[in-house]
Amino acid sequence: MLEFIDLKNVGPAHEMKMDLAPRLNLITGDNGLGKTLLLDAAWWALTRTWPLTWGGRGIVPDREGAAIEWREHRGDEVVSCRAEYNFADSRWGRTESSRSAGAKAHEESQLQGPLVLYLRVDGGISVHDPLRKGEDFRVPFGQRVWGTSNAYQFRDPDIWDGLAFSNSGKLVCEGLVRDVSRWAEQAGSPNFEQLSKLVEQLAGDEPFRLTRKVERVYVDDPRDFPVVAGPAGNIPVAHSPAGLRRILGLAYLVVWARREHTIAAELKKRAPNRSLVLLIDEVESHLHPKWQRTILPSILRALNQDQNLQVIATTHSPMVLASVEPLFDVDKDAWFDMDLERRQAVLRKRPYVRHGEIGNWLTSDAFDLKEPRSLEGEQAIVAAQAVLDAPTPSAKAIQDADKQLRKAGLPDIDPFWVQWGYFKQRHTAAPKEYTVKGKSNGKRERKP
Repeated sequence: MLEFIDLKNVGPAHEMKMDLAPRLNLITGDNGLGKTLLLDAAWWALTRTWPLTWGGRGIVPDREGAAIEWREHRGDEVVSCRAEYNFADSRWGRTESSRSAGAKAHEESQLQGPLVLYLRVDGGISVHDPLRKGEDFRVPFGQRVWGTSNAYQFRDPDIWDGLAFSNSGKLVCEGLVRDVSRWAEQAGSPNFEQLSKLVEQLAGDEPFRLTRKVERVYVDDPRDFPVVAGPAGNIPVAHSPAGLRRILGLAYLVVWARREHTIAAELKKRAPNRSLVLLIDEVESHLHPKWQRTILPSILRALNQDQNLQVIATTHSPMVLASVEPLFDVDKDAWFDMDLERRQAVLRKRPYVRHGEIGNWLTSDAFDLKEPRSLEGEQAIVAAQAVLDAPTPSAKAIQDADKQLRKAGLPDIDPFWVQWGYFKQRHTAAPKEYTVKGKSNGKRERKP
């Protein structure tokens, strides 16, 4: 598991450092500040390869002295590592590492890293298995093979149709459609039972359930497709909505990776590693708010039952941040936030504060919005607040602010109307009748 990572002269900041929590780590921040870069660097630290997000080419820094340092647990060992970028060779150099005092320095311990899954923002998933030989790792632009890896890079179609190594054409994964259809037809298949249970857990409040039915969909495709029971009836996975595809893809590759790792461990007469590191870029991707509200708690409950789980995830969703309020533990979890200050990206570990309502998260340090409303509504309220704060607001200023508020389409139940209505009543009250010796002057004027 990853304890610590420090990027120096890499990306939009001179330094980005994270002391990671052992269970859940959330990263927020505006676009372009380096959230995906942090996940890619974490994948590099754990696997010594680059994810397919970068075409396998890796992060290319633009400043001298670029380095990645990290510390991780491998079994009972603590290993500290450092890698530097070599501009002459256009690649990251060999990794220097040091082990904790008393650690066993034998080759076998090198293979005790965790299973790692990276849900990339492009819809694909990268898988790292320390006991299995993966794809060849190539230097930038495919010039030559640098060495072997333990990584499997799935594009979205590969998850469904199967993965073959690009250099040899060797099929290494049958894909979700073939594997799940075969498992469904096998009575008592532990793989199907595990997958079905995992899909149901990850679905949360969404009524999706994997069935044992298979169905032919295309005339020119001989495959039978697994069928999922949904709120509107049964659907073959070929017609799955985007959110369900993401959940099915994650569940399938978790089961597939565990299965293949266990088989490799048996063949190598080794104990399988029960640790899993899950990297997720934009947890909320393609998910309805109902699903955003349950996905992280569901992942933690479903995947942490029989193994040691660490999650490092980025998010733009206040629903996701609010969803972990009941389970956030300062000893196990952490929240990191990125801001732009003086044209420089800054990464901070912030105290996780429970805000309750989703709108309160929008105006928190995570998203820095002034108001949990539309942009037009925010601008109208800012303008109206300036009128409220003015010592002697003019009638025209009040009228203009009122028009802007109404044009912004604030709903009648918006709490700002209460404050604004009271203010208008005080400053635009109807003039009272002016009388002289008990007789009306016939005009309604303010008393002097």
